Amino acid sequence: MAKGKSKKSKKSKKKQPAELCDRVADALVVGEGFDLSQVDPASTPELDGKEKDAVKLQTKTSAEVGDLQERMYANKGTGPALLLIVQGMDTAGKGGIMRHVVGQVDPQGIHLTSFKAPTKEELSHPFLWRIRKALPASGMIGVFDRSQYEDVLIARVRNLVPPTTWKRRYSQINAFEQATTDRGIHIIKVMLHISPEEQARRLTERVSRPDKYWKYNPGDVDERALWPAYQEAYQAALEKCSTQVAPWYVVPADNKWYARFAVHNLLLRQLRTLQLDWPPADFDPKVEKKRIAESLPEA
Repeated sequence: MAKGKSKKSKKSKKKQPAELCDRVADALVVGEGFDLSQVDPASTPELDGKEKDAVKLQTKTSAEVGDLQERMYANKGTGPALLLIVQGMDTAGKGGIMRHVVGQVDPQGIHLTSFKAPTKEELSHPFLWRIRKALPASGMIGVFDRSQYEDVLIARVRNLVPPTTWKRRYSQINAFEQATTDRGIHIIKVMLHISPEEQARRLTERVSRPDKYWKYNPGDVDERALWPAYQEAYQAALEKCSTQVAPWYVVPADNKWYARFAVHNLLLRQLRTLQLDWPPADFDPKVEKKRIAESLPEA
């Protein structure tokens, strides 16, 4: 009996469990038959522990994320780029993702764009014009705080354009993202999924603390009143625009620490798939070492 257990143990050791970042991605990806209303915003897929466990696991691989990002930046001009798109209702935690996930890498390799209401100039162009202008260059991680999806979310909910216009935009977005990927820009699309109850708590905190007044926008309450319409718009965008080249990931966001943990793992997973290496030297290291040694003037 002991021998049988021993053999089973040896066999189990050969089978390596899936990496945590892969399991997180599989748990959050939007696939066929996805229903946003069935996602619990307070859930923590692939994480049984608490905040301290999430922080510990994220810290464990933060150095690897930094190393891989530096490798990508070192290959700027010839290597790939990455685009992280973060969407969500107001107070969903987009700013926290910028600080606690994006903030763990070298800022010189980051290009952050926060998309607000379009300007007059932007409105004079096709809706993807301002998005194309903000795409990251080779070697960079581009981060979009809101994105082209505003044009099928608020534009739809607020009737800013005719239905025929926003309905046409889904296929335009898919074609744009395919072309973007073909250029070597790998896309991660994240929707931070918050509950209306948690949003109310966060909004109340903002109006209750002087140090958070600056974060409060009375207009957020107006958008909150349209919650069902926004959920319907998100469902359509997720359903129509989660593709093989640019899938959507819905991240439960009632727990800020889980959202940060999840997006960190999505970023780590994408960076790993790029199989980045350091660029080769375009000089002779031996010659340069000699030049360095001989470069100081004699005393």
